[in-house]
Amino acid sequence: MRVVTLSTEDDFEGWRDAARGLAQARVPASEILWQVGETPIDLFADEAVMPPAAPRALKVPRAFLDLAQSAILHSDPERFALLYALLAGDPHRIADQADPLVRRLEAMAREVRRDIHKMRAFVRFREVRDALPFPGTGEPNTRYVAWFEPSHHIVRANARFFVERFANMRWSILTPELSLHWDTETLSEGPGATKADAPGEDPVEDIWKTYYASIFNPARLKTGAMLKEMPRKYWKNMPETALVRELVAGARQRETAMVASAIRPGGNIEGAWQALREEAAHCTRCDLYRHATQTVFGEGPVDARMMIVGEQPGDQEDLAGRPFIGPAGEMFDKAMAAAKIDRAAVYVTNAVKHFKFEPRGKRRIHSKPDAGEIQACRWWYEQERLLIKPEITVALGATAARQLLGKAVTITATRGWPIELPEGGLGWVTIHPSFLLRLPDRSKAEDEFAAFVEDLKGAAKMLA
Repeated sequence: MRVVTLSTEDDFEGWRDAARGLAQARVPASEILWQVGETPIDLFADEAVMPPAAPRALKVPRAFLDLAQSAILHSDPERFALLYALLAGDPHRIADQADPLVRRLEAMAREVRRDIHKMRAFVRFREVRDALPFPGTGEPNTRYVAWFEPSHHIVRANARFFVERFANMRWSILTPELSLHWDTETLSEGPGATKADAPGEDPVEDIWKTYYASIFNPARLKTGAMLKEMPRKYWKNMPETALVRELVAGARQRETAMVASAIRPGGNIEGAWQALREEAAHCTRCDLYRHATQTVFGEGPVDARMMIVGEQPGDQEDLAGRPFIGPAGEMFDKAMAAAKIDRAAVYVTNAVKHFKFEPRGKRRIHSKPDAGEIQACRWWYEQERLLIKPEITVALGATAARQLLGKAVTITATRGWPIELPEGGLGWVTIHPSFLLRLPDRSKAEDEFAAFVEDLKGAAKMLA
C-alpha cells in the first residue's frame, strides 16, 4: 500500500503530479491511500515513490482535466481516489455520460461550481475602521470583512474573482478553513476563523435593507425557488435576509393592501438607489468594464412616472459618467422639448451600462452590444425598474427594446403602441435618436424627427 500526502484539501497540482507518476507506473487504485497534511492514514503504508522513468505515455483529454480541477475541490474524502481510478483506467471514459464513475464525478463538479457561485453571490462585506489612521495619509484606516461558510474547498479558487471585483478595497474573507486578505496590492492567506471574528452590522446595511424591502413584490413570491437559489444556511450572514421571514410571513397581507390602496411601499428609496448605483460602479458581469472608463448608471427622480431606456453610453457619456449628454443626447433633449416633456422629471438610463467601442487611432467608435452583454446588464435594468416603478417605460432603439421585452424585436413591428409588461406598467418602443444623426437627407431627417416627437408625445399621453 502506498500513501500520497497532499499539502491542502484543494491541492490539484500535487494530486496531478502524483497521479500521473502512479498511473504511468501502472499502480492500481486499490493500492493507493490519499491524505492531506502530515497525519498518516495507515501506519503500515509506504510513502509513494515515483518511478525514475515513465513505463508508458499518458494522454489525458482536456475534458478530464477540467473535470478534475472542479471535482477535486469537493468535500468528499473519496474524490482523490475516484479521480485516480478514472485516470488509471481510461480517462477517455469522460465522454461516456452513462458511466457511473463519470456521473458521480460530474455531480461533484456541479456541486463545486454551484458553491463557487453561492460564495460570489452571498458574501457580504462589513466596514471596519481601525483606531489608528492609515499610515502616511491621516485618512481613516478602513477595511472590509466578510464571513462565509462554503460547503466545499472553493475559497482559493474564488480568490481571483474577489481580487478583480474589489481591487481597490482592503478586504478579508474569513471562513472556517482559511482566510483571504487583500491590501489592494497583495493577496495573502491566514488560518481559519470563526463567525465571532467577523464584525456585526454596519450603517450601510440599513440602506440595503430598505432597498430589498422596497423591491420585494409579494405577488411574485415563490418561496421554493428562492430557497433553491439562496439556501437558509446563507441567510444569517446577509443583512437583507434578516427581512425575509417577516416579508414572507406578511406577503399575502401586503399584496392585498397594495392592490386595495395602490400605494407604493415607502422607505428611503433614494438611499436604496444610491446603494444600487454604488454597487453597479464595480460591475464585472461582462467584459465591457475592462475597457470602459466607468459604469454609466441611470439618473433622474426615483419617483419618476416615466423611464426612458437607451442603448448604451457613448464616448462623452463614458467620460462624464452621465447618460445622454453627447450628440444623441442633444437630439434627445431637442425632441423631449418639442414633445413638451420635462427631462428633469424623467428617469433616463441605458440597457447596457458600459461603453462598447472599437479603437480607431485616437477615436473610439461605437460598437453595438451583443445579446450576452445585454443579458448581463439586465439585472441592473430590472433593479432600476423595481425601485423607480415607472408607469411607462420608453425603449429607444432595438437594444433597449430587447432589454424591455426580454427578446429581440423589430422597431417597425412594435413602434408607437403601448405594451403591457409582466412586471407592471406599460412599455413603449421608438427609434434611438442616434438614428436621426445618421440620415444624410435633410428632408428625411426632419420627417423622422417629427415622427420621433410624436412617439414621445404618445408615450406621455399614456400617463394622462
